[in-house]
Amino acid sequence: MKTGLTIQQSAQKTGLSAYTIRYYERAGLLESVGRADNGHRRFSDGDIGRLEFIKCLRSTGMPIAEIQRYMTLYRQGDRTLSARLDLLESHHQRIRRKMTELNQNLKKIEWKINYYRSLGRKSG
Repeated sequence: MKTGLTIQQSAQKTGLSAYTIRYYERAGLLESVGRADNGHRRFSDGDIGRLEFIKCLRSTGMPIAEIQRYMTLYRQGDRTLSARLDLLESHHQRIRRKMTELNQNLKKIEWKINYYRSLGRKSG
């Protein structure tokens, strides 16, 4: 494979470090990445798309083991669509619960900020 992005270009495009990309590859989150004649990785558009989705899952708190499960199902093809959907819906519910909790906490913090601001204005 002579075309495709180098690991540095892939890192720049995805916002992931080259170290993280290598880790994801070792962890089995990426299928076999193509190689140039010199043995250097060459990432296809599909690889970049998978990296971006993995990044999305990680940034929303999905554990590596769960992403590994998802990617295993993905590689098994359309017969696993239902299992992949279940996995993503479960993750979606966890994110929604966390967002609700964060919003409640944010309101408490905002209340405290406003309280302190009002005290500062009274003593000024």
